[in-house]
Amino acid sequence: MTDANRHKRELRLRRHFRVRKKVSGTAQRPRLAVFRSNRHISAQIIDDLAGKTLVSASTQEKDLKGPTSATVEGAMSLGQVLAERAKERGISSVVFDRSGFRYHGRVAAVADGARQGGLSL
Repeated sequence: MTDANRHKRELRLRRHFRVRKKVSGTAQRPRLAVFRSNRHISAQIIDDLAGKTLVSASTQEKDLKGPTSATVEGAMSLGQVLAERAKERGISSVVFDRSGFRYHGRVAAVADGARQGGLSL
C-alpha cells in the first residue's frame, strides 16, 4: 500500500470512528453499515448491543454477482435484497452508517435501494 493510499484509508477510518461515537444500533433499530471497495460493495444490519450481525448482503454473493455489481445499479439492487432479508427477520427501521464514505454514488444507492425495499432509514 502506498503512502497516499494509506493516508486516505486512515482519514476514512477517522471519519468512521467519529461517526460511530454517535451512531449505534439497538435491537429495535439496528445499524445498517456499508462498506465500499473498488470492485464490490457489502452491507450488514448490526445489533451493536448484542454484538451480532442480523442480516448481510454483498455483491460477491452468487445471486448478486454480475457485470453491474460494482455500479450504482448493483448497489441499488443490493439495498433492495438487504431490505427483503431484513423484512423476513422482522426489521423495519434501521440507522444508516456510511462508514466514513461520502454519501454519494454507490453508498447513497444502497440507502435508496433499502428505502425502496421498505426499510425506514
